[in-house]
Amino acid sequence: MDKIYGRKPVLESIDAGLTIHKAYIIDQNTPIVAKIIDKLKKAGVDISYVDKRYFEKIEANHQGVMIEVDSYQYASLDDISDATKVILLDQIEDPHNLGAIIRSAESFGFDAVIIPEHRSAKVNPTVYKTSAGAINNIKVVRVTNLNRTIDAIKENGFWVYGLAGEAQSDLAATDLTGKVALVVGNEGSGISRLTREHCDMLIKIPMIGKVNSLNASVASAIAMYEVTRQNA
Repeated sequence: MDKIYGRKPVLESIDAGLTIHKAYIIDQNTPIVAKIIDKLKKAGVDISYVDKRYFEKIEANHQGVMIEVDSYQYASLDDISDATKVILLDQIEDPHNLGAIIRSAESFGFDAVIIPEHRSAKVNPTVYKTSAGAINNIKVVRVTNLNRTIDAIKENGFWVYGLAGEAQSDLAATDLTGKVALVVGNEGSGISRLTREHCDMLIKIPMIGKVNSLNASVASAIAMYEVTRQNA
């Protein structure tokens, strides 16, 4: 059972048709909470009206709203056989970054976000919240081995580009048309050595300021935008 917190993520989850088992709400007499309650009632969901003490031990930005849903069901590679734009995350361990990347991927029309089983953030309440509901509209694929997955999608016609600050080729100067897979590495150490070797090409986002690196979710968004722009 997963828990989803926050007004917008809850509203998006209701609209996406997720099976909701129960809701816990502080009745705040606001339009958006009233809308949530109305939708939940129409869906026949059991609602418990609670006070602030119910959420005291919850660190998430709950906004006085929480629903219980079935545990998240990851997609498989077979589910994205028709994909043309995907992003693979190499050891992204911060769930806030994972949620933000999922949000950007959905916004820029990517077909899937691919994560490894180990040394990676998993879909949890923080990811639901940070993605602002986008997770309900895009596939998240969880694989046992990222490098074997890269080889598999290459066989399906993808060109695989890894984001690396020390790369020689600039993002905007690279031909990113066609079936494209982006690889983004760990928040601190970047893409692992073996995964770099499996990429067709390493590319960089040119930096002109004194700061020489970007947050993983920001770098992902910039790269995904460029892929979408070139394929428009």
